[in-house]
Amino acid sequence: MPSFDYDLLVIGSGPGGESAAIAAAKLGKKVAIIERKPYVGGVSLQTGTIPSKALREAAYLANRSSSWGMRRSLQNCTASKNGFLTDTLRLISQVVDHKEAQILSKLMRHGVTLIPGEASFIDTHSLQVVGPHGDEQHITAAYIILATGSRPRRPKSVPFDKQVILDSSSLLKIAHVPASLIVVGGGVIACEFASIFASFGSKVTVIDSHAQLLAYMDDDIVTVLSDEFKAMNIKLCMNTRLKEITRTTEGVKVTTETGDTLQADTLLYALGRKPNYGLLNLDKAGLFADDQGWVRINEHYQTSEQHIYIIGDLAGRPSLASTAKEQGRITVHHAFEGKVLHNTGPLPMAIYTIPEVSYVGETERELQQRNVNYIKGVGYYGNTARGQIIGDEQGLVKLLVDRDSRDILGVHIIGESASELIHVGQMAMTCQAKVDVLATTVFNYPTLAQCYKSAALECLQQL
Repeated sequence: MPSFDYDLLVIGSGPGGESAAIAAAKLGKKVAIIERKPYVGGVSLQTGTIPSKALREAAYLANRSSSWGMRRSLQNCTASKNGFLTDTLRLISQVVDHKEAQILSKLMRHGVTLIPGEASFIDTHSLQVVGPHGDEQHITAAYIILATGSRPRRPKSVPFDKQVILDSSSLLKIAHVPASLIVVGGGVIACEFASIFASFGSKVTVIDSHAQLLAYMDDDIVTVLSDEFKAMNIKLCMNTRLKEITRTTEGVKVTTETGDTLQADTLLYALGRKPNYGLLNLDKAGLFADDQGWVRINEHYQTSEQHIYIIGDLAGRPSLASTAKEQGRITVHHAFEGKVLHNTGPLPMAIYTIPEVSYVGETERELQQRNVNYIKGVGYYGNTARGQIIGDEQGLVKLLVDRDSRDILGVHIIGESASELIHVGQMAMTCQAKVDVLATTVFNYPTLAQCYKSAALECLQQL
Protein backbone atom coordinates (compact mmCIF):
# COMPACT_ATOMS: atom_id res chain seq x y z
CA MET A 1 0.00 0.00 0.00
CA PRO A 2 1.34 3.48 -0.85
CA SER A 3 2.11 5.86 2.01
CA PHE A 4 0.19 9.14 2.16
CA ASP A 5 0.61 12.27 4.25
CA TYR A 6 -3.06 12.17 5.24
CA ASP A 7 -5.87 9.68 5.22
CA LEU A 8 -8.22 12.45 4.10
CA LEU A 9 -7.74 15.90 2.60
CA VAL A 10 -10.77 18.16 2.47
CA ILE A 11 -10.62 21.21 0.22
CA GLY A 12 -12.95 23.85 1.63
CA SER A 13 -14.04 24.58 5.20
CA GLY A 14 -17.75 25.19 4.66
CA PRO A 15 -20.51 23.10 6.28
CA GLY A 16 -19.79 20.05 4.12
CA GLY A 17 -16.03 20.20 4.52
CA GLU A 18 -16.23 20.75 8.26
CA SER A 19 -18.67 17.84 8.67
CA ALA A 20 -16.50 15.48 6.61
CA ALA A 21 -13.32 16.39 8.48
CA ILE A 22 -14.91 15.92 11.91
CA ALA A 23 -16.51 12.61 10.88
CA ALA A 24 -13.16 11.26 9.64
CA ALA A 25 -11.34 12.47 12.75
CA LYS A 26 -13.87 10.64 14.92
CA LEU A 27 -12.95 7.46 13.03
CA GLY A 28 -9.32 7.99 14.07
CA LYS A 29 -8.13 9.17 10.66
CA LYS A 30 -5.42 11.73 9.98
CA VAL A 31 -7.29 14.66 8.45
CA ALA A 32 -6.51 18.11 7.07
CA ILE A 33 -8.63 20.90 5.61
CA ILE A 34 -7.15 23.17 2.95
CA GLU A 35 -8.75 26.62 2.96
CA ARG A 36 -7.72 29.43 0.61
CA LYS A 37 -9.58 32.19 2.45
CA PRO A 38 -8.21 33.82 5.63
CA TYR A 39 -11.21 32.47 7.53
CA VAL A 40 -13.16 29.24 7.89
CA GLY A 41 -16.84 28.48 7.38
CA GLY A 42 -17.04 29.01 3.64
CA VAL A 43 -19.72 30.95 1.79
CA SER A 44 -22.41 29.67 4.15
CA LEU A 45 -20.92 31.41 7.15
CA GLN A 46 -19.11 34.35 5.63
CA THR A 47 -21.08 35.65 2.64
CA GLY A 48 -24.20 33.52 2.33
CA THR A 49 -26.52 31.65 4.64
CA ILE A 50 -25.70 33.08 8.06
CA PRO A 51 -25.23 36.77 7.14
CA SER A 52 -28.27 36.87 4.85
CA LYS A 53 -30.54 35.12 7.36
CA ALA A 54 -29.29 37.40 10.14
CA LEU A 55 -30.03 40.42 7.93
CA ARG A 56 -33.45 38.93 7.23
CA GLU A 57 -34.14 38.66 10.96
CA ALA A 58 -33.36 42.37 11.40
CA ALA A 59 -35.56 43.26 8.42
CA TYR A 60 -38.37 41.15 9.84
CA LEU A 61 -38.12 42.91 13.20
CA ALA A 62 -38.15 46.27 11.43
CA ASN A 63 -41.18 45.27 9.39
CA ARG A 64 -43.38 43.43 11.85
CA SER A 65 -44.53 46.63 13.56
CA SER A 66 -46.76 47.09 10.53
CA SER A 67 -48.47 43.78 11.23
CA TRP A 68 -51.86 43.42 12.82
CA GLY A 69 -52.29 41.77 16.18
CA MET A 70 -50.34 42.71 19.28
CA ARG A 71 -47.29 43.79 17.29
CA ARG A 72 -48.97 47.08 16.47
CA SER A 73 -47.55 48.13 19.82
CA LEU A 74 -44.15 48.40 18.11
CA GLN A 75 -45.30 51.03 15.63
CA ASN A 76 -43.92 53.92 17.63
CA CYS A 77 -40.50 52.30 17.94
CA THR A 78 -38.96 53.95 14.87
CA ALA A 79 -35.30 54.47 14.06
CA SER A 80 -33.11 55.78 11.28
CA LYS A 81 -33.04 53.17 8.52
CA ASN A 82 -29.35 53.61 7.82
CA GLY A 83 -28.52 53.69 11.52
CA PHE A 84 -30.51 50.52 11.98
CA LEU A 85 -28.67 48.88 9.07
CA THR A 86 -25.29 49.91 10.48
CA ASP A 87 -26.13 48.33 13.83
CA THR A 88 -27.45 45.26 12.06
CA LEU A 89 -24.24 44.76 10.05
CA ARG A 90 -22.18 45.14 13.22
CA LEU A 91 -24.23 42.49 14.99
CA ILE A 92 -24.04 40.18 11.96
CA SER A 93 -20.25 40.47 12.09
CA GLN A 94 -20.33 39.43 15.73
CA VAL A 95 -22.50 36.40 14.92
CA VAL A 96 -20.14 35.34 12.12
CA ASP A 97 -17.05 35.80 14.30
CA HIS A 98 -18.57 33.77 17.13
CA LYS A 99 -19.59 30.95 14.80
CA GLU A 100 -16.16 30.94 13.15
CA ALA A 101 -14.50 30.64 16.56
CA GLN A 102 -16.75 27.67 17.34
CA ILE A 103 -15.76 25.94 14.10
CA LEU A 104 -12.04 26.49 14.72
CA SER A 105 -12.36 25.19 18.27
CA LYS A 106 -14.18 22.09 17.06
CA LEU A 107 -11.59 21.34 14.39
CA MET A 108 -8.73 21.77 16.86
CA ARG A 109 -10.45 19.64 19.48
CA HIS A 110 -10.70 16.76 17.01
CA GLY A 111 -7.13 17.12 15.80
CA VAL A 112 -7.93 18.32 12.28
CA THR A 113 -5.02 20.14 10.64
CA LEU A 114 -5.90 23.44 8.96
CA ILE A 115 -3.71 24.27 5.97
CA PRO A 116 -4.09 27.80 4.56
CA GLY A 117 -3.57 28.24 0.83
CA GLU A 118 -4.78 27.62 -2.72
CA ALA A 119 -4.92 23.94 -3.64
CA SER A 120 -4.42 22.41 -7.09
CA PHE A 121 -3.99 18.82 -8.22
CA ILE A 122 -0.58 17.48 -9.19
CA ASP A 123 -1.99 14.02 -9.81
CA THR A 124 -4.91 11.97 -8.62
CA HIS A 125 -3.60 11.63 -5.04
CA SER A 126 -1.35 14.71 -4.79
CA LEU A 127 -2.03 18.39 -4.26
CA GLN A 128 0.09 21.50 -4.40
CA VAL A 129 -0.82 24.16 -1.86
CA VAL A 130 0.37 27.73 -2.35
CA GLY A 131 0.28 29.51 0.99
CA PRO A 132 -0.69 33.12 1.72
CA HIS A 133 2.94 34.23 1.42
CA GLY A 134 3.69 32.28 -1.75
CA ASP A 135 5.25 29.27 -0.05
CA GLU A 136 4.51 25.91 -1.68
CA GLN A 137 4.04 22.44 -0.32
CA HIS A 138 3.05 19.11 -1.84
CA ILE A 139 0.58 16.97 0.08
CA THR A 140 -0.78 13.50 -0.61
CA ALA A 141 -3.91 11.77 0.66
CA ALA A 142 -5.62 8.42 0.31
CA TYR A 143 -9.00 10.16 -0.07
CA ILE A 144 -9.85 13.68 -1.17
CA ILE A 145 -13.14 15.53 -0.76
CA LEU A 146 -13.85 18.64 -2.82
CA ALA A 147 -16.10 21.02 -0.90
CA THR A 148 -15.21 24.40 -2.36
CA GLY A 149 -18.77 25.68 -2.70
CA SER A 150 -20.15 28.06 -5.29
CA ARG A 151 -20.22 31.74 -6.16
CA PRO A 152 -22.78 34.10 -7.71
CA ARG A 153 -22.97 33.95 -11.49
CA ARG A 154 -21.51 37.15 -12.94
CA PRO A 155 -22.04 37.43 -16.71
CA LYS A 156 -19.56 39.65 -18.53
CA SER A 157 -22.47 41.62 -19.99
CA VAL A 158 -23.39 42.89 -16.52
CA PRO A 159 -21.15 45.80 -15.35
CA PHE A 160 -20.70 44.77 -11.70
CA ASP A 161 -18.97 47.46 -9.64
CA LYS A 162 -19.63 46.43 -5.98
CA GLN A 163 -21.22 49.84 -5.37
CA VAL A 164 -24.36 50.12 -7.48
CA ILE A 165 -24.53 46.91 -9.52
CA LEU A 166 -24.13 44.05 -7.08
CA ASP A 167 -24.27 40.30 -6.64
CA SER A 168 -25.62 38.63 -3.51
CA SER A 169 -22.21 38.66 -1.80
CA SER A 170 -21.46 42.36 -2.32
CA LEU A 171 -25.04 43.36 -1.42
CA LEU A 172 -24.42 42.03 2.08
CA LYS A 173 -21.69 44.66 2.49
CA ILE A 174 -23.82 47.62 1.50
CA ALA A 175 -23.65 50.33 4.15
CA HIS A 176 -26.91 52.10 3.38
CA VAL A 177 -30.50 51.37 2.51
CA PRO A 178 -30.99 52.26 -1.17
CA ALA A 179 -34.06 54.34 -1.90
CA SER A 180 -34.78 52.04 -4.84
CA LEU A 181 -33.56 48.56 -5.75
CA ILE A 182 -34.00 46.46 -8.88
CA VAL A 183 -33.69 42.72 -8.25
CA VAL A 184 -32.94 40.64 -11.34
CA GLY A 185 -34.21 37.10 -10.76
CA GLY A 186 -37.19 35.39 -9.20
CA GLY A 187 -35.48 32.54 -7.36
CA VAL A 188 -34.67 31.98 -3.71
CA ILE A 189 -31.87 34.55 -3.30
CA ALA A 190 -33.70 37.18 -5.32
CA CYS A 191 -36.92 36.79 -3.32
CA GLU A 192 -35.15 36.80 0.02
CA PHE A 193 -33.29 40.04 -0.66
CA ALA A 194 -36.33 41.67 -2.27
CA SER A 195 -38.36 41.17 0.90
CA ILE A 196 -35.46 42.16 3.15
CA PHE A 197 -34.83 45.53 1.50
CA ALA A 198 -38.53 46.24 1.03
CA SER A 199 -38.86 45.79 4.80
CA PHE A 200 -36.03 48.26 5.31
CA GLY A 201 -37.95 50.78 3.20
CA SER A 202 -36.45 50.40 -0.28
CA LYS A 203 -38.72 50.69 -3.30
CA VAL A 204 -38.11 47.25 -4.81
CA THR A 205 -38.76 46.02 -8.36
CA VAL A 206 -38.30 42.33 -9.22
CA ILE A 207 -37.62 41.41 -12.86
CA ASP A 208 -37.75 37.79 -13.98
CA SER A 209 -38.37 35.84 -17.18
CA HIS A 210 -40.66 33.29 -15.50
CA ALA A 211 -44.41 33.66 -15.17
CA GLN A 212 -44.26 33.51 -11.35
CA LEU A 213 -41.83 33.77 -8.48
CA LEU A 214 -40.12 30.54 -7.39
CA ALA A 215 -41.43 28.82 -10.50
CA TYR A 216 -40.88 25.28 -9.18
CA MET A 217 -42.93 25.76 -6.01
CA ASP A 218 -46.54 25.01 -5.11
CA ASP A 219 -48.88 27.49 -6.77
CA ASP A 220 -50.94 28.20 -3.63
CA ILE A 221 -47.82 29.18 -1.69
CA VAL A 222 -46.45 31.38 -4.48
CA THR A 223 -49.81 33.14 -4.76
CA VAL A 224 -49.71 34.09 -1.08
CA LEU A 225 -46.06 35.15 -1.34
CA SER A 226 -46.78 37.32 -4.39
CA ASP A 227 -49.71 38.96 -2.59
CA GLU A 228 -47.51 39.63 0.45
CA PHE A 229 -44.82 41.14 -1.81
CA LYS A 230 -47.36 43.43 -3.43
CA ALA A 231 -48.59 44.46 0.03
CA MET A 232 -44.96 45.44 0.76
CA ASN A 233 -45.04 47.60 -2.41
CA ILE A 234 -42.69 45.28 -4.29
CA LYS A 235 -43.31 45.66 -8.02
CA LEU A 236 -43.26 42.33 -9.87
CA CYS A 237 -42.25 42.41 -13.55
CA MET A 238 -42.73 38.78 -14.55
CA ASN A 239 -42.37 37.31 -18.06
CA THR A 240 -39.77 40.02 -18.61
CA ARG A 241 -36.38 39.50 -20.25
CA LEU A 242 -33.48 41.91 -19.93
CA LYS A 243 -31.63 43.37 -22.86
CA GLU A 244 -29.11 45.62 -21.12
CA ILE A 245 -27.98 46.83 -17.71
CA THR A 246 -26.26 50.24 -17.72
CA ARG A 247 -24.49 52.18 -14.98
CA THR A 248 -25.63 55.81 -14.93
CA THR A 249 -24.64 58.89 -12.95
CA GLU A 250 -27.86 58.53 -10.95
CA GLY A 251 -27.54 54.79 -10.40
CA VAL A 252 -28.53 52.05 -12.83
CA LYS A 253 -30.79 51.71 -15.86
CA VAL A 254 -32.32 48.45 -17.09
CA THR A 255 -33.64 48.00 -20.62
CA THR A 256 -35.96 45.08 -21.38
CA GLU A 257 -36.32 43.19 -24.67
CA THR A 258 -39.61 45.01 -25.27
CA GLY A 259 -37.84 48.37 -25.05
CA ASP A 260 -39.11 49.39 -21.61
CA THR A 261 -36.67 51.03 -19.20
CA LEU A 262 -36.47 51.00 -15.41
CA GLN A 263 -34.16 53.02 -13.20
CA ALA A 264 -33.03 52.61 -9.61
CA ASP A 265 -30.29 53.57 -7.19
CA THR A 266 -29.01 49.99 -6.90
CA LEU A 267 -29.34 46.67 -8.71
CA LEU A 268 -28.97 43.11 -7.42
CA TYR A 269 -28.21 40.49 -10.08
CA ALA A 270 -29.33 37.15 -8.64
CA LEU A 271 -29.57 34.66 -11.48
CA GLY A 272 -27.82 31.46 -10.52
CA ARG A 273 -24.52 30.37 -9.02
CA LYS A 274 -21.40 28.70 -10.42
CA PRO A 275 -19.25 25.92 -8.94
CA ASN A 276 -15.93 26.99 -7.40
CA TYR A 277 -13.35 24.82 -9.13
CA GLY A 278 -10.99 27.77 -9.52
CA LEU A 279 -7.36 26.72 -9.87
CA LEU A 280 -7.84 23.09 -8.86
CA ASN A 281 -6.49 21.77 -12.20
CA LEU A 282 -9.07 19.01 -12.27
CA ASP A 283 -7.66 17.49 -15.45
CA LYS A 284 -4.47 16.50 -13.63
CA ALA A 285 -6.62 14.37 -11.34
CA GLY A 286 -8.40 12.81 -14.31
CA LEU A 287 -11.57 14.84 -13.72
CA PHE A 288 -13.44 16.93 -16.26
CA ALA A 289 -16.33 19.36 -15.97
CA ASP A 290 -19.25 19.43 -18.41
CA ASP A 291 -20.27 22.46 -20.45
CA GLN A 292 -22.11 23.91 -17.45
CA GLY A 293 -19.05 23.57 -15.23
CA TRP A 294 -20.17 20.55 -13.18
CA VAL A 295 -18.25 17.31 -12.57
CA ARG A 296 -20.33 14.14 -12.79
CA ILE A 297 -20.68 12.11 -9.58
CA ASN A 298 -22.53 8.92 -8.61
CA GLU A 299 -25.08 8.33 -5.85
CA HIS A 300 -22.23 8.05 -3.30
CA TYR A 301 -20.81 11.46 -4.35
CA GLN A 302 -17.81 9.73 -5.98
CA THR A 303 -16.21 11.06 -9.13
CA SER A 304 -14.77 8.83 -11.85
CA GLU A 305 -11.71 8.68 -9.59
CA GLN A 306 -13.41 6.76 -6.80
CA HIS A 307 -11.20 8.08 -4.00
CA ILE A 308 -12.20 11.66 -4.88
CA TYR A 309 -15.62 12.82 -3.65
CA ILE A 310 -17.61 15.99 -4.34
CA ILE A 311 -20.11 17.42 -1.84
CA GLY A 312 -22.07 20.57 -1.06
CA ASP A 313 -22.81 23.15 -3.72
CA LEU A 314 -20.35 21.40 -6.06
CA ALA A 315 -22.69 18.39 -6.04
CA GLY A 316 -25.57 20.48 -7.42
CA ARG A 317 -29.13 20.70 -6.14
CA PRO A 318 -30.40 21.10 -3.52
CA SER A 319 -27.28 23.16 -2.60
CA LEU A 320 -28.16 23.57 1.07
CA ALA A 321 -25.90 23.82 4.10
CA SER A 322 -28.01 21.15 5.81
CA THR A 323 -27.57 18.65 2.98
CA ALA A 324 -23.87 19.49 2.63
CA LYS A 325 -23.31 18.54 6.26
CA GLU A 326 -25.03 15.19 5.74
CA GLN A 327 -23.13 14.58 2.51
CA GLY A 328 -19.85 15.12 4.36
CA ARG A 329 -20.76 12.45 6.89
CA ILE A 330 -22.04 10.05 4.23
CA THR A 331 -18.91 10.28 2.07
CA VAL A 332 -16.54 9.67 4.97
CA HIS A 333 -18.33 6.52 6.11
CA HIS A 334 -18.50 5.30 2.52
CA ALA A 335 -14.79 5.93 1.95
CA PHE A 336 -13.38 4.43 5.15
CA GLU A 337 -15.99 1.87 6.15
CA GLY A 338 -17.74 1.00 2.91
CA LYS A 339 -21.06 1.95 4.50
CA VAL A 340 -23.85 3.13 2.27
CA LEU A 341 -25.72 5.71 4.32
CA HIS A 342 -28.78 7.47 3.01
CA ASN A 343 -31.06 10.17 4.31
CA THR A 344 -33.86 8.43 6.18
CA GLY A 345 -36.61 10.69 4.95
CA PRO A 346 -37.56 13.55 2.63
CA LEU A 347 -35.43 16.69 2.72
CA PRO A 348 -37.04 19.90 3.99
CA MET A 349 -36.48 23.14 2.12
CA ALA A 350 -36.76 26.65 3.56
CA ILE A 351 -36.81 30.05 1.89
CA TYR A 352 -36.18 32.93 4.27
CA THR A 353 -38.34 35.52 2.62
CA ILE A 354 -40.69 37.73 4.60
CA PRO A 355 -42.90 35.78 5.15
CA GLU A 356 -40.97 32.51 5.41
CA VAL A 357 -41.70 29.63 3.05
CA SER A 358 -40.91 25.97 3.68
CA TYR A 359 -41.90 22.65 2.19
CA VAL A 360 -41.16 18.95 2.12
CA GLY A 361 -42.29 16.36 -0.40
CA GLU A 362 -44.13 16.94 -3.66
CA THR A 363 -46.14 19.85 -5.04
CA GLU A 364 -49.64 19.60 -6.48
CA ARG A 365 -48.19 20.08 -9.95
CA GLU A 366 -45.86 17.11 -9.51
CA LEU A 367 -48.67 14.90 -8.20
CA GLN A 368 -50.87 15.86 -11.13
CA GLN A 369 -48.09 15.00 -13.56
CA ARG A 370 -47.86 11.56 -11.93
CA ASN A 371 -51.67 11.18 -12.03
CA VAL A 372 -51.81 10.62 -8.27
CA ASN A 373 -55.26 10.56 -6.72
CA TYR A 374 -54.70 13.06 -3.91
CA ILE A 375 -56.58 15.46 -1.67
CA LYS A 376 -55.45 18.60 0.10
CA GLY A 377 -56.26 20.12 3.46
CA VAL A 378 -55.35 23.63 4.59
CA GLY A 379 -54.97 25.11 8.06
CA TYR A 380 -54.89 28.91 8.15
CA TYR A 381 -52.83 30.92 10.62
CA GLY A 382 -55.62 33.49 10.78
CA ASN A 383 -58.01 30.89 12.19
CA THR A 384 -55.73 30.14 15.15
CA ALA A 385 -55.49 32.21 18.31
CA ARG A 386 -51.70 32.40 17.93
CA GLY A 387 -51.99 33.67 14.37
CA GLN A 388 -54.40 36.38 15.52
CA ILE A 389 -52.14 37.36 18.40
CA ILE A 390 -49.06 37.81 16.18
CA GLY A 391 -51.07 39.32 13.33
CA ASP A 392 -50.21 36.76 10.65
CA GLU A 393 -53.44 36.68 8.64
CA GLN A 394 -52.15 35.05 5.44
CA GLY A 395 -50.03 32.17 6.74
CA LEU A 396 -51.10 28.60 6.06
CA VAL A 397 -50.13 24.93 6.35
CA LYS A 398 -51.16 22.73 3.41
CA LEU A 399 -51.14 18.92 3.43
CA LEU A 400 -51.20 16.81 0.28
CA VAL A 401 -52.46 13.30 1.01
CA ASP A 402 -52.87 10.14 -1.08
CA ARG A 403 -56.61 9.46 -1.18
CA ASP A 404 -56.17 5.68 -1.23
CA SER A 405 -53.27 5.05 1.19
CA ARG A 406 -53.77 8.17 3.39
CA ASP A 407 -50.00 8.77 3.18
CA ILE A 408 -48.76 12.35 3.46
CA LEU A 409 -47.17 13.22 0.12
CA GLY A 410 -46.27 16.86 0.70
CA VAL A 411 -46.38 19.65 3.27
CA HIS A 412 -46.24 23.32 2.23
CA ILE A 413 -46.11 26.24 4.66
CA ILE A 414 -45.95 30.00 4.31
CA GLY A 415 -45.91 32.33 7.30
CA GLU A 416 -44.03 32.99 10.50
CA SER A 417 -41.78 30.13 11.68
CA ALA A 418 -42.44 28.09 8.53
CA SER A 419 -38.85 26.81 8.55
CA GLU A 420 -39.39 25.43 12.06
CA LEU A 421 -42.95 24.15 11.62
CA ILE A 422 -42.02 22.10 8.55
CA HIS A 423 -40.19 19.55 10.69
CA VAL A 424 -43.47 18.29 12.14
CA GLY A 425 -44.57 17.31 8.66
CA GLN A 426 -41.12 16.01 7.77
CA MET A 427 -41.05 13.67 10.77
CA ALA A 428 -44.57 12.44 10.03
CA MET A 429 -43.52 11.61 6.47
CA THR A 430 -40.24 10.03 7.62
CA CYS A 431 -42.16 7.78 10.03
CA GLN A 432 -44.67 7.01 7.25
CA ALA A 433 -47.50 8.24 9.44
CA LYS A 434 -50.97 8.50 7.96
CA VAL A 435 -52.78 11.82 7.96
CA ASP A 436 -54.93 10.40 10.79
CA VAL A 437 -51.96 10.78 13.15
CA LEU A 438 -51.88 14.55 12.68
CA ALA A 439 -55.66 14.72 13.06
CA THR A 440 -55.58 12.94 16.43
CA THR A 441 -52.46 14.64 17.81
CA VAL A 442 -52.93 17.20 20.57
CA PHE A 443 -50.92 20.38 19.92
CA ASN A 444 -50.16 23.11 22.44
CA TYR A 445 -52.65 25.98 22.56
CA PRO A 446 -52.26 28.63 21.31
CA THR A 447 -49.73 27.66 18.63
CA LEU A 448 -49.33 27.86 14.89
CA ALA A 449 -48.73 24.09 14.86
CA GLN A 450 -52.46 23.67 15.37
CA CYS A 451 -52.74 24.37 11.63
CA TYR A 452 -51.53 20.81 11.09
CA LYS A 453 -54.54 19.48 12.97
CA SER A 454 -56.93 21.75 11.08
CA ALA A 455 -55.47 20.69 7.72
CA ALA A 456 -55.55 17.01 8.70
CA LEU A 457 -59.17 17.20 9.87
CA GLU A 458 -60.10 18.79 6.57
CA CYS A 459 -58.45 15.86 4.80
CA LEU A 460 -60.35 13.35 6.96
CA GLN A 461 -63.60 15.09 6.15
CA GLN A 462 -62.92 14.54 2.43
CA LEU A 463 -61.86 10.95 3.03
